[in-house]
Parts: sequence; C-alpha cells; structure tokens
Amino acid sequence: MDKLNNWETYIEEYGQKLIDFLPSLIGAILMLIVGLWIIKFINRFIKKFFDKKDYDVTLENFIASLISWGLKILLFVLVITQLGVESASLVAVIGAAGLAVGLALQGSLANFAGGVLILLLKPFKVGDWISAQGIEGTVKEISIFNTRIITFGNQEAVVPNGKLSNDNIVNYTSQGIRREALTFGIGYDDNIKEAKEILLNLVNEQETVLQLEDKMPMIVVGGLGDSSVNLSLRYWAKNEDFWGIRWHVLEEGKARLEAAGISIPFPQRDVHLYNTNH
Repeated sequence: MDKLNNWETYIEEYGQKLIDFLPSLIGAILMLIVGLWIIKFINRFIKKFFDKKDYDVTLENFIASLISWGLKILLFVLVITQLGVESASLVAVIGAAGLAVGLALQGSLANFAGGVLILLLKPFKVGDWISAQGIEGTVKEISIFNTRIITFGNQEAVVPNGKLSNDNIVNYTSQGIRREALTFGIGYDDNIKEAKEILLNLVNEQETVLQLEDKMPMIVVGGLGDSSVNLSLRYWAKNEDFWGIRWHVLEEGKARLEAAGISIPFPQRDVHLYNTNH
C-alpha cells in the first residue's frame, strides 16, 4: 500500500508540474513555428529587395546568409527563454558553449573571417574565372564559409574561404581583356621576316583582336631553342573572344607557315659515332 501511495504521490506531483509546464511548451512550439515562418518571409523579402537593386551578387548572398543565421539564433534564444530558462543563465551557457565551440571550430571561424575579407576586398565576384588552390573555373557562389567554383569540366569545387583569402588568386576576368603570347617554332634555315609577316597578318585579319594604341599586335623572336627559332606572337582580346581567337590562330598559323614552305621543326638530336679502335 505504501508503494502504491508513493506512486500516486509521484504521479500527482509530476502530473501537476507537467500541466503547469504545458502552456510554456505549447507557447514555445507555436513561437518556433511562427518564428520559422517569419524568417522565411524575411528571407524572401530580402531576396526580392536585392533583385530590384543593382547590388553585387556576392554581397547579396553573403548578407542574406548572415541575416538568416542571425535570425535563427535569435529565435532559438527566444524559444529557450519561453520554456522557462532564465536569460542570465542562458547567456552564461551560450557564452561557455560559444567558447567551447569556437575552440573546436577554429577552421570554420577562419573560413567565416575569410568570407568577410573576400566580401570587403573583392578579389573576385560571382561569374569571374579565377585560379586558386590549384583549381581553375567560374565562381558560382560565395557563401559565409566557402566558395563554389565550376571547373572547365563542369565539376563543382568547394573551396574554404579561409584558405582562399590567404593564398594567391589569379582573376582572369576582372580586367575585361587579356593578352596572349603564342609561340611558333621555325627552322634555323627559314626566313624569319617572312614567318613574322605571315603570322602578324593572320592576327590583324581577326576582327575581334584589339587594335589599340598601346595594345597593338606584335611578333618578336622570343628565344633560340635547341632545334628552332621561337617566335612569340602577342595580341590583346576581350575575355569573351580570347579562346576562339587562340584556337583559330594556332591552327591557321601552322597551316600558313607550312603553305609558305616554312618548317615547324620538332626536337631532334644528331648522334655522332666515333671508332675508338685505332
């Protein structure tokens, strides 16, 4: 009978506590549901706001991610407070947890700081073709912790912002135009002036090659190799025209040199044998 009475006492005591706690629990659940809906609504509003303005896409994505995370953390604090946890205790717990998490996630914090640096210094933006960390491709997205790059082969590379902001970055797009230096090797017995004239005429025929005062096409002797005289053909082109011109000039340049009887030698060596029996 004593045990039965004890169980009845426990059920009555904790049942009453559960009933007293139920309004707070229901309020916290409702607050969570409404809060998530409000955050989703705010995110949509921010996206529409940025769509109407001509802001940098990189800045838009970063700010949107930052606001979304900030609102979710605020909602978490409000829900926990609704459940009866005191604000002072919650702040202390969050501070201690933040310190522990900060020590455990130093890499993530470095990536966050790297994202802020990329946003402020703007070494590249979404849509630029860059080379960094051994990866080349078009920047697809810059988020809080990492940057997504689509490579030439259409693979998606995810690069941590911490490493990206502290390493060398080559941005092929930022200047709008690029200079090419193609090398054509001709034989030592061939006519250098004729070969230079053929290649320079070929480049000047291309309408998309830039003909600016300080960026005119030119060709020089770039070096004397073991088997060839190396001609360096240099010209400027817009980013969108660069590769098309390069491929055409390489193919057509070889064909025109061969048609003019100018050889394009391949590496070779002369071997001399001596009779040492005498």
